[in-house]
Amino acid sequence: MEWLTSPEIWVAFFTLTALEIVLGIDNIIMISILVSRMPKHMQPRTRIFGLALAMVTRIMLLLSITWVMRLTDDLFHVLGEGISGRDLILFFGGLFLLWKSSQEIYHGLEGEDENPDEPKGAGGKFFYTIIQIAIIDIVFSLDSVITAVGMVSHVPVMIAAIIVAVLVMMLCAGTISDFIDKHPSLKMLALSFLIVVGTVLIAESFDVHVPKGYVYFAMAFSLAVETINIRMRTAMARKKGKEHDPVKLRKDIPGQ
Repeated sequence: MEWLTSPEIWVAFFTLTALEIVLGIDNIIMISILVSRMPKHMQPRTRIFGLALAMVTRIMLLLSITWVMRLTDDLFHVLGEGISGRDLILFFGGLFLLWKSSQEIYHGLEGEDENPDEPKGAGGKFFYTIIQIAIIDIVFSLDSVITAVGMVSHVPVMIAAIIVAVLVMMLCAGTISDFIDKHPSLKMLALSFLIVVGTVLIAESFDVHVPKGYVYFAMAFSLAVETINIRMRTAMARKKGKEHDPVKLRKDIPGQ
């Protein structure tokens, strides 16, 4: 246990925690958007449950690290190219992100009264949302765990970093979710970002590496521009003597 007193271990712990939070941003965004379709009184519980599920998924993957690392081994070949378990998870996960984000954009713009794919009751909506969150958690957890293994050699340190990172995300998720829900233009921006993330996942499943720094920089820049636009519209509305009322997207859940 002397590694607990090692400065290098603590530096690695804080670095990995920060990295896990950054890598979890797209996870938070997707969970927030999925949860926004739930009745208001169920949203906080569903959000916390979804993030707790993300934490459990990451820890389980860490504890089965030998299996996780074998996911990079080729299972079969197509046109001379090796296809691994990781490639399949990234490919189908990317397709799921593309489908779900596109569907959310469509429902936000067209405002259909009912989504035929969704259960009608509150309990059914809860489990339907949790299943989707579980799929997203597996996709986003895979690269997160592989990154953690590459940085730190002690599994307890990795688990501690993941727990702290998810707790921080739990504290911030409500604020992020409310902010996205209050500003529909940001919701569209977040969904567009998730389409980009899905495309990147599909590209990486074909061993086409896209630096994630570019993707996150583009998202941060777009977010900064849209935040300035929101502040400008609010200031102009106040000058005209009325409170700024953002454009509303249609909701398809009665009682919200």
